[in-house]
Amino acid sequence: MNYSQPLELTGIISTLDTFFRNNLTPFWATFIEGALILIAILAAYAIIALALIYIERKITAFFQSRLGPNRLGKYGVIQSIADMVKILIKEIIQINDVDKFLFYAAPFFVIISSVLTFGAIPFGMGLQAVDFKIGIIYVIAASSLGVIGVLLAGWSSNNKYSMIGAMRSGAQFVSYELSAAFSLMTIVVLSGTMQLSEIVENQRYAWNLFNGHIPAMIAFVIYLISGHAETNRGPFDLPEAEGELTAGYHTEYSGLQFGFFYLAEYLNMFIIAAVATTVFLGGWMPIQIKGLDAFNQVMWYIPSYVWFFAKTGVLIFLSLWVRWSFPRMRIDLLLNLEWKYLLPINLVNILLMVLMVLAGWTLSDWFPGLFAIAP
Repeated sequence: MNYSQPLELTGIISTLDTFFRNNLTPFWATFIEGALILIAILAAYAIIALALIYIERKITAFFQSRLGPNRLGKYGVIQSIADMVKILIKEIIQINDVDKFLFYAAPFFVIISSVLTFGAIPFGMGLQAVDFKIGIIYVIAASSLGVIGVLLAGWSSNNKYSMIGAMRSGAQFVSYELSAAFSLMTIVVLSGTMQLSEIVENQRYAWNLFNGHIPAMIAFVIYLISGHAETNRGPFDLPEAEGELTAGYHTEYSGLQFGFFYLAEYLNMFIIAAVATTVFLGGWMPIQIKGLDAFNQVMWYIPSYVWFFAKTGVLIFLSLWVRWSFPRMRIDLLLNLEWKYLLPINLVNILLMVLMVLAGWTLSDWFPGLFAIAP
């Protein structure tokens, strides 16, 4: 059954595409559409980052019995915008004895990595810039580029604090990237595809978190832990430990250069939550129950992007809750957690998922009629 989706943006997108194709040559139509998509991605990137900065400050204040931002605008909503303007006009301090090329290139590696990953996320019905058949591999590969910028920042700064922070970050990122990747591959085994749009579509009547039983739940928990560690946020913020490393790998950065690192950190938090939503929690799909057409119709009246941001918001809140509830770990304990516990559990878990899929023990095998997608 085709459900009505009155608030979706697919109609506007199709109208623009038809207009450009009818009035321009194929080259210029593709070029202009690509430029508009790039502008939309960058605008969404900046807006989400500013919103996350404000939301974290408010949630942090709530946990610590404070008010948080409350001066600029109603409830302090303009504070993030004021901070953005301030960081844009701040002087970039010239540091002596640094490797200038690598020092200035490092922030771009970090920001480009998060933008590339950001563009592959399906935010709603038809709201996905790129949809590769190997989407999971693309997300893993693009997000991995960020560690290059961190290592370059620490190496080129000619600062011992920065170098130690960069080495910590490199070790931490490379270690936890393994568990994050294996967790995603566990769901690839379950879904039978790496294409993000197909993974979302396959979860129309049941999320992968439940379709895959216990192995999917284990993969979900491990992915959240690994993703949180990859973003260098407490209690895994050893690379930026202020009490011992000043600010870690970006100690020597100022102005807009520091802003790039700051911006990428918040967007990486969003990206981790968004990928988890897409792969484990049905992505932008509304709650659907096979056979309850009236209920399904009502759920479709809520736009798909609202569903996506609601699910992602819950995971972001969970991330902030963890950050402000646990003390910072020692670096040796942090790496022990990955190599002695998470990685072995992950390897066994992906094997269990393979056996479960081969044996036909998933919900989709037990209730095939429930998972059949209506025409």
